[in-house]
Amino acid sequence: MKDNTILIKLEGLRRKFEEIGQQITDPAIMSDMKRYISLNKEYRDLEPMVEAYDTYKNILSNITSSKEILTTEKDEELHEMAKEEIHTLEEQKVNLEEEIKLLLIPADPQDSKNAVLEIRGGTGGNEASIFAGDLYRMYTKYIDSKGWKYEVNHFSEGTVGGYKEVVLNVTGKGVYGILKYESGVHRVQRVPQTETQGRVHTSAATVAVLPEAEEFDIDLKMEDVRKDTYCSSGPGGQSVNTTYSAIRLTHIPSGIVVQCQDQKSQIKNFDKALAELRTRLYNLEYQKYLDEISSKRKTMVSSGDRSAKIRTYNYSQGRVTDHRINLTLYNLSAIMDGELDEVIEKLQVAENAERLKLTEA
Repeated sequence: MKDNTILIKLEGLRRKFEEIGQQITDPAIMSDMKRYISLNKEYRDLEPMVEAYDTYKNILSNITSSKEILTTEKDEELHEMAKEEIHTLEEQKVNLEEEIKLLLIPADPQDSKNAVLEIRGGTGGNEASIFAGDLYRMYTKYIDSKGWKYEVNHFSEGTVGGYKEVVLNVTGKGVYGILKYESGVHRVQRVPQTETQGRVHTSAATVAVLPEAEEFDIDLKMEDVRKDTYCSSGPGGQSVNTTYSAIRLTHIPSGIVVQCQDQKSQIKNFDKALAELRTRLYNLEYQKYLDEISSKRKTMVSSGDRSAKIRTYNYSQGRVTDHRINLTLYNLSAIMDGELDEVIEKLQVAENAERLKLTEA
């Protein structure tokens, strides 16, 4: 990408940044909360690009000044200093250009959102439920390591341990943009706890990561929602099991059903269930976006197909393989303890490379 091309693009973004800065102080905009929130987010997203523009422009100006010294000054010492300065500045310029290329790739507008994380035991019976429990432990340890927060919305325990299903709400900075790579089928190869002959079995669990819908993202009509209450099951003490605090919401037009039993308060369970229902409805539209980008380029984010096998965890070899980027690591125990950064970072690099191809085509 040539200097002038980068400058033209960044100058356009700076003008947009300044225009939005004026708009968000306009009383008419401030009175429209949905518009105000949207513009504020866009303003924050543009800040890194504006900072990069200022730095890049300063580097180009200093290169020009140093080159002028070479042509106008006769002092040898000044010449050597100018040459060294130009060499350093050119390196900084090349590095910054690479960063700017990534900044200029259109971001997924959902990346900054919180997420709903759903883990379900798949094929493999009891072993699948146990593995779903292992994935739950892996993700909660990873969430803790990132300084994020999570709450369990709903769970259904397996017969011999683990979970048939568990749904979490995860909050923090850029949660969806990081966890979205975990959507798909996770396969495990190991000797199950229930196996007496020592034979390796293959089981699976599915993971779905959904960007959490904010209140203004979707217009949910309460007349379209049926509310049922029931007694919570599982841990939580006597009051959980004897009061009708658990909530089940059914969205009649779509048939989507969500449940929440985490809180002792029916009101709190209702609020959490309503937020999850809003998210699942929002994701019906978001799915169209995923389908569209997957038709244009290879994407590391699963389109939501529950048959999309993304990763295998082989216990006998201590191996984890991510099939999307042909990545194999022999640190299974660390990964199952929540050390997912290396895998996710490599997926992000591959994703950015694909997106960069599209912008340069």
